[in-house]
Amino acid sequence: SSGINAEWPLRPGEQLADLLTKMCLRASVAGEKLKVEIGPTRHDILHQCDVEEDIAIAYGYNNIPQVLPDLYTIAVEQDVNKLSDSVREELARCGFTEVLTFSLCSRDDVSVNLRIPEAVGGAVQISNPKTFEFQVVRTTLLPGMLKTASCNRNMPLPLKLFEVSDIVVKDTLTETGTKNYRYVCALFAGKTSGFEVVHGLLDRVMLMLDVKDYHIQQTSDPMFFPGRGADIILGTKKIGHLGILHPEVLEKFDVTLPCSVLEFNLDPFV
Repeated sequence: SSGINAEWPLRPGEQLADLLTKMCLRASVAGEKLKVEIGPTRHDILHQCDVEEDIAIAYGYNNIPQVLPDLYTIAVEQDVNKLSDSVREELARCGFTEVLTFSLCSRDDVSVNLRIPEAVGGAVQISNPKTFEFQVVRTTLLPGMLKTASCNRNMPLPLKLFEVSDIVVKDTLTETGTKNYRYVCALFAGKTSGFEVVHGLLDRVMLMLDVKDYHIQQTSDPMFFPGRGADIILGTKKIGHLGILHPEVLEKFDVTLPCSVLEFNLDPFV
């Protein structure tokens, strides 16, 4: 409202009250403050900025004088978002379809259903969840991918899905006690497991990122079929995994097709 006040240097408060009256809001000047009463029919007004918006509408956006901001800033895309878009384009070129799943899921989705019951300890809990499906913030993109595959099992095979999004884990070293990581997850579901497909997809993404110092090594992760899972090692650090999902995991998510999955952390490449 500062730009509007400049037009009425003598009685800005009364003029603003008149504008709010046009918007069916009862307003009056109380000293240096403007008192506004919100009627029961204006449930769209929640904050002070909503009242300011009504003032601007009543005055007319085109009538507000344009001024340059005191601060000179230039918007720049964050490196992690720029890299994420590049990876999305590459996965789409490989024939995979992007999905966007919920950031919240049930406790079982990130632990028991993946045959890793202790994993729920690292998940950020929702204090008052509205539904059983929104109890924790996801620590992996896999539950959402499997739910998507379950809901689309009548689609032509194979299903080739991917998602590039954030996961959240507990971190006592941060101010909020949590930390976000940008993850990449791809899932192949068809008449065969398709392990070679996700393995080839990993190689393709690493080629695009111009990364050579990586390899995979067998893992005993219980979410994978015995002997059919591997960790992704970048240098000497594990950044993800890939493999054929265990039948018990598929059963928990009501998926009737053999599935292979690839998931890794994208942050080390930023």
